[in-house]
Amino acid sequence: MTTDALAKRNVFVLVAAQAVLGAQMPMIFTIAGLAGQSLAPNACWATLPISLTVIGSMLTATPISAFMQRYGRRAGFVAGAIGGAIGAAIGAYGLMTGSFLLFCIGGLFTGIYMSAQGFYRFAAADTASDAFRPKAISWVMAGGLLSAVLGPQLVKATAEVMVVPFLATYLAVIGLNLVGMFLFLGLSIPKPKPPAVGAPVGRTRGELMRNPTIAVAMICATVSYALMNLVMTSSPLAVVGCGFETNDAADVVTAHVLAMYAPSFITGHIIARFGVERVIALGLIILAGSGAVAMAGVELENFFIALILLGVGWNFGFIGATTMLTSAQRPEERGRLQGLNDLIIFGGVSVASFSSGGLMNCSGGSVEAGWQLVNMAMLPFLVAAGGALIWLWMRPREMRG
Repeated sequence: MTTDALAKRNVFVLVAAQAVLGAQMPMIFTIAGLAGQSLAPNACWATLPISLTVIGSMLTATPISAFMQRYGRRAGFVAGAIGGAIGAAIGAYGLMTGSFLLFCIGGLFTGIYMSAQGFYRFAAADTASDAFRPKAISWVMAGGLLSAVLGPQLVKATAEVMVVPFLATYLAVIGLNLVGMFLFLGLSIPKPKPPAVGAPVGRTRGELMRNPTIAVAMICATVSYALMNLVMTSSPLAVVGCGFETNDAADVVTAHVLAMYAPSFITGHIIARFGVERVIALGLIILAGSGAVAMAGVELENFFIALILLGVGWNFGFIGATTMLTSAQRPEERGRLQGLNDLIIFGGVSVASFSSGGLMNCSGGSVEAGWQLVNMAMLPFLVAAGGALIWLWMRPREMRG
């Protein structure tokens, strides 16, 4: 079997996992803020359950990476699905008992799955050749197209079918995790071999962070993901707060998640043709366009267009940064660097997610004012990421590391 034949088989499994297991993330991001708003003692804490999901992902990124380095990708992905099921079960019990604390703890456990899902893109690259790697990463991300449809449709079908709102949605999430974990039986990625005595151990974390290419890749990935999360977390609250229905919020999230993953069919080809730096730059520009559209009005079409642009911008920025990062790593550094990378990314996303609820509900005199502040907050971070990318671009290639 050729290397890329094996890689394509693994990509197929990871695409299926992204579609089935990945459906729980748009489900949770659609309803957790709305459920949190009804349970929280203060509306400012409405998005805390989502923030804790991201914090859980941040805290488990390094342990999950180390676990995969020792036991293999399959074991790590199954562990992630188990974490997702436990988190949904605790969240469901929190809804049944009206406990905001339990609901938040459930969100924290859901972060275990979110962290594991983040490694699907790296797993796609593990058995791929240099030429196929960008396409493998982008194809796996494209699996999110199905999750973009499945997740919000499950929200529509389950949100109000039980006496306790959203309880059936969390029960559906448990089912997705229990069924989806069996997909990994088809994954075939060799376990990393323990390093031989005297074998290269790679650069330390400090040395990795000082590498210009790695540092800029992390900055751009963090900004792309954090800003996407900042706006997406608040969007259901903004849509409903502006007089539209929960189903409208679900449709906006569907459009957003489709836009996150639909470009993935061509992102790898675009990177191969135009270069990873240009694709990341385009992603940052599109993210800025998303903020401009959101600030132009609060009609339903504004929400749809802004969230679609937000998804496309995230796709180019995040996949581009991931490709840049994998091109700068050495085999012996894979577990160390990928865990460090996701720790930093989800640290930034945690801050963005937590800030989202405060900006939305507690920093403006109205829903419209809060939504404006959420989108205005994007600007300084886009400028910082763009500046870092220009700095790398201007350095001689031999000095990029």
